[in-house]
Amino acid sequence: MQRVESLLIKGETFFNTVKLLRMIQKNDSLAVCMYGSPDPDAIASALALKEIISQKAGLARWIFLSTETAGRYQNIELLRALKMNIQRFSEANLADYRLVALVDSQPGFFGEALSGLTPQIVLDHHPYTRGWQAELTDVRKNYGALSTIMTEYLLAAKVKIPRLLHTALLYGIKTDTNNFERDARMEDIGAYQFNFSRANRQLLRRIELNQIPDRFLKHFEHAFHNKHRLRDRIVCFLGRVESTDACVQVADFFLRLIEVYYVVVAGIAKDRLVIIFRGDGYRRDCGQIAANAFGGFGRAGGHRSAARVEIALDALAGILPAGLTQEAVDNFLRERLLIKAPRPGR
Repeated sequence: MQRVESLLIKGETFFNTVKLLRMIQKNDSLAVCMYGSPDPDAIASALALKEIISQKAGLARWIFLSTETAGRYQNIELLRALKMNIQRFSEANLADYRLVALVDSQPGFFGEALSGLTPQIVLDHHPYTRGWQAELTDVRKNYGALSTIMTEYLLAAKVKIPRLLHTALLYGIKTDTNNFERDARMEDIGAYQFNFSRANRQLLRRIELNQIPDRFLKHFEHAFHNKHRLRDRIVCFLGRVESTDACVQVADFFLRLIEVYYVVVAGIAKDRLVIIFRGDGYRRDCGQIAANAFGGFGRAGGHRSAARVEIALDALAGILPAGLTQEAVDNFLRERLLIKAPRPGR
């Protein structure tokens, strides 16, 4: 196991860990911010950062924040097991905390929500977005999970890792790599092995068995009757959804159909049209398709096998004069997805 630990601690991680430890003060205050509905990777990473600072300097107070509440039942169960409370982003004053950290996200994701505040710490594994800076920036888009990077930080900082944190990190790696069916690298495998032997795997099994709430069944019925098969893809608009996780659940289900290689499922959540992409990661690059087709309308991007688009409804007013009807949104999705990516050099 010592060999696994030594493989995980990279020079980049050592450098950034030293930088982090120099930034913190005795009995510090910390706000850890997440974007969207917190998933296991974000939850585990937030808890890991708090654990490092708490053990190394002590925390007089801390808060976990997210722009949305946890929607997926497994994530709610994980938070309950960790005894971790994540508050709504709008309910806290970030100025009350000396350190503000973004995990599994970047300032560009938040739009105006940060109100001009510059976070000191940004830790992420999504593609880098420009136009921001932080004292400690660690964005590694080639990693399958931020939980892998945070495992490196914990080892480099030489802190004691509680069993529940091992469990959360293991779950974060499992979910963000989809059990290594999505993009991953050797570090993800090493971190998985390291946390696997120390995690409460029985707890994870109990959490993973609870997947789809009854209230989502109506969305599966709607999708069955309103899906469009376009060669090797399925495109579907669910209408208004109570949580974007409904789109994720339907997309994951349709990806299991024979000769379906990627799926696009959209839904209206509050004031946004959210479009979820899921693919096999082999034939198509979901992140690139999302950026090419919808990048001009809102935030769009992701990885080869998973991507997300968010478009403000106000931005669609002139594009869909008939309104957000089933037919209008269906046509919008299909027309945009038929656009081919530009050739290199053009």
